[in-house]
Amino acid sequence: MSDQPSNGKRRATNSSGNSARTSRTTGTTRAGSKSGAKSGPRRSSGSGGARRGSGTKAPAGKPLSKKQRAWRIGRWFLSAFLAFVLILVVAAVVLYKTTDIPSPNEAFKKETTFVYYADGKHQVGRLVADNQNRNSLSYDAMPDNVKAAVVAAEDRTFWTNNGIDPKGIIRAAFSNARGNATQGASTITQQYVKILYLNQERSYKRKIKEAILSLKIKRQYSKEQILEGYLNTIYFGRGAYGIQAASQAYFGIDAKDLNLRQAAVLASVLNNPYGLDPANGADAKAALKERYDYVLSGMAKAGDVTAQKADWAEKHLPAFPKPKATNTYGGQMGHALTMVKSELLKLGFTPDQIEGGGLRVKTTLTRQAMNAAEQGVKEAEPDGFSDKKLHVGVASVQPGTGELKGFYGGQDFLRSQLNWAATDGGMVGSTMKPFTLAAGLTAGYSLKDTFDGNSPKEFSGVTVHNEGEAAGDYDGHDYGRVSALTALEQSINTAYVDMSASLPHGAKDVYDMARAAGIPPAKADKAYPGMPATSSADFRPDNFLLTLGNSKISPINLANAYATIDNGGVRANVHIVQKVTDRNGTVLYKYKPSDNSERVMSEDVADDVSYALQQTVQHGTGQAALALGRPAAGKTGTATKENAQGGSYVSSSWFVGYTPQLVTAVMYVRGDGDDQLDGWLPSYFGADYPARTWTAVMERALDGADSETFPPPAWVDGEAPSTGHAPMPTYTPPPPKKTQKPKPHKTHQPPKTPPTPHTSSAPPAPPTTEPSQPQPSKSSSEPAPKCSPWPVCNEDGGGTSGGGGTGTNPNADQPKARLTTTGD
Repeated sequence: MSDQPSNGKRRATNSSGNSARTSRTTGTTRAGSKSGAKSGPRRSSGSGGARRGSGTKAPAGKPLSKKQRAWRIGRWFLSAFLAFVLILVVAAVVLYKTTDIPSPNEAFKKETTFVYYADGKHQVGRLVADNQNRNSLSYDAMPDNVKAAVVAAEDRTFWTNNGIDPKGIIRAAFSNARGNATQGASTITQQYVKILYLNQERSYKRKIKEAILSLKIKRQYSKEQILEGYLNTIYFGRGAYGIQAASQAYFGIDAKDLNLRQAAVLASVLNNPYGLDPANGADAKAALKERYDYVLSGMAKAGDVTAQKADWAEKHLPAFPKPKATNTYGGQMGHALTMVKSELLKLGFTPDQIEGGGLRVKTTLTRQAMNAAEQGVKEAEPDGFSDKKLHVGVASVQPGTGELKGFYGGQDFLRSQLNWAATDGGMVGSTMKPFTLAAGLTAGYSLKDTFDGNSPKEFSGVTVHNEGEAAGDYDGHDYGRVSALTALEQSINTAYVDMSASLPHGAKDVYDMARAAGIPPAKADKAYPGMPATSSADFRPDNFLLTLGNSKISPINLANAYATIDNGGVRANVHIVQKVTDRNGTVLYKYKPSDNSERVMSEDVADDVSYALQQTVQHGTGQAALALGRPAAGKTGTATKENAQGGSYVSSSWFVGYTPQLVTAVMYVRGDGDDQLDGWLPSYFGADYPARTWTAVMERALDGADSETFPPPAWVDGEAPSTGHAPMPTYTPPPPKKTQKPKPHKTHQPPKTPPTPHTSSAPPAPPTTEPSQPQPSKSSSEPAPKCSPWPVCNEDGGGTSGGGGTGTNPNADQPKARLTTTGD
């Protein structure tokens, strides 16, 4: 009995100490003991149940409660999540360690090359690679309001984040998963990485790489460097990459001059360069205003501007000037930029440097000369022919420097990329004769020596004709023996072929003289550079009738060859590039006149040829140039080409002339450069439309320049290479002319240089007209030629039948029908 309370006490304590103590206190120990004895197994069972709740295995066959199952699943997911996070961390570390920063996308490293006129200020145009119109600025050169506006628009945590925005990524992921508009959640650093190193692919793989590279870039570069790169690279619309190009595209000003409103607009359009461009309609402008207000409020919140200033700016958008045409190749500018590119390549610059190297190219072109060429053509060309494949090429070159000052290449570059000032488009006709005269004077002839001017005349089995004095005169006009001076004035074919044939090496001497003066040979030769054409079709030393101009030479190169005569016999290589620097101002190339000039004929010879060309303007075929009202020298040229019936037609018409300051060549051709002009144009004479065009161009190009005079002739006279070329006969005044010379527009007449006595025992200086021969009257407004176009029928005698003035007339007994064609 004595042990029973003790045992009961222990049981009570084992099962529930509190319960036992309570029983003893209330005097119910026995009852508690009995109760404890009876219920001991049940308590043990209850205790066992409690232990199952603490993780003890339940008896087999009894299911888990819902709470137990939920706890077990949650614990499993937690373990899986932790394992997944661990794997991600390990993978991220591995990717970070193994991912290298790639080379930047080539397109986004390229910068626009700017091409300027000779003044170095006004732009000719731009050379852009892969449509990447970009002009990079340093961070310090970027205005603070632009930096602040872009940060407010694109990444308000830019200055504090590590290159990525985890919250933004999660937010974008949920938004995209719910089917909302796609969000990028990209920081400025991520955007910079994407455009500079990656691509626009929308994939998780690209986004992961983007994030990793962003973290690396953040560690490698400062925030300032990242923002500078971003603002020089990002696309703003309107073809503009970078803030400087965008400032010009939207507001026509440099980035440094942007005000707050303008900066906020450019920051806003980054979100949607097309949809927020105000030039794209009212909806775009309304959307821009909404984004614009968001940017300004962000700037105010960040403390970049005061709230009052932001409120003031939010009242309205800035004024937008009318967008300029984005294509800089329109009009003549495309031709100019193409020539610049061609010359830069010849100078050794690579295509990548030219179009993506951010070069600054200073050209020889002037705005005055370029406008003069274009406006002069429009003024003088016949009405209604400009759209019928009439091609006019004009080139103006400065003597002594070789600088191409202006040109007109024909149609708008966007319509046709063929530059008729730069290509060897048409045969040059009698404009080649001055080089024959220079070769003759160098060989020992003088301006007073005479040559056979009768027509027709046979040379080694080849028949050459002059222009006929009247319609139907197929044999051409007989001049008898004429001086070299008169033969040039009246452009007498037979006399100049006679001169050429009498030279020590024949036509080769003419070729050598013309090539040395600046005409590239038929096969390109670095010793005789041209621009941009480095060759001239059919310009060969074995061309027997080279003096009649059956070679094709570009107006630019022909103008430069005449500039050699104008410059006293010293050739300066024609060029369009003066200077090239990089964007930092370092000089990469500069034209050196001393390295690009050469004396190719004596000064005395050049002065005599120049004098003869002055007389051609005063008394010969170039009298239309008198309208310039300045001392001028020049030569007409008209070339003929053989047709399928054995006859010929006029294929080109020229006038090349100069003052002491400027040389200009004008060429008229049709179709592909060989189509028929006579019977199609109102007049095909070189003294008509080409000479009038020359005058209109030169008047504008020389506006404001002083009127200068030429040096007097030297009247050189040496030992003639052959006999049979008697001195000039005694002068008697010529009969009055039936037509009057055109009156000059200016009030003064160019002074006439008096004949200078020759230092030898030769006769006195020759007159300007041949006394014993009638002088054909010329009129620039003459509606039709005075003779049939076969075989050589030109007002200036230039050109040849079948490209050479050769052959006899198979239908001499009947008039030759004029060929006619319709406008192409």
